Amino acid sequence: MTGEPVASRTNGHDALEEKLGRLLKKPGVKASIVLDRASGAILKTSGDVSALRTAKSRDAATAASFSNEVPAAEESESKGMEDFAAMVWNFVATSDQLVQEVDKEDELRLLRMRTKKQEIVIVPDTKYLLTVIHDTPSA
Repeated sequence: MTGEPVASRTNGHDALEEKLGRLLKKPGVKASIVLDRASGAILKTSGDVSALRTAKSRDAATAASFSNEVPAAEESESKGMEDFAAMVWNFVATSDQLVQEVDKEDELRLLRMRTKKQEIVIVPDTKYLLTVIHDTPSA
C-alpha cells in the first residue's frame, strides 16, 4: 500500500471503473482484464470473460460440463483466465525487455496484436496492465 490518502485511492479506482465502463460500450469490444503490473495478478475483468480464456481451458470446461462436472468446468474456466493473464504479463515483460535492449532511455507504451478474429490491445501503466480484446474490423 502506498502512503496516498484513502480518498485519493478511491477516486483513482472510480476513475478506472468509469474508463472501463466507457470502454466496454465501444463497438466490437468483447472483454477487458486489468492486471497488477508487478505480479501479473488479475485485479478486474469485465465483459465476455470467455474471451479471456485459453482455447485449452475452454475445451476442458466444455468437456467437464458435458459430464455434468460443474465445479471442474468452473475450475477450468478460472485456470484458463489465469493462464491468459500469465501470457499477457510475460508478453509485456518480454516486450519491455526488448525495448530496453534497443534503447535504455525508451519505454513501452502500447502493444497491439491483431489476428484474423480479434485484436488484443495492451496498455502498460506504472501500476497496471490494461488488456482489451475486441473484434477485428473488416477491411
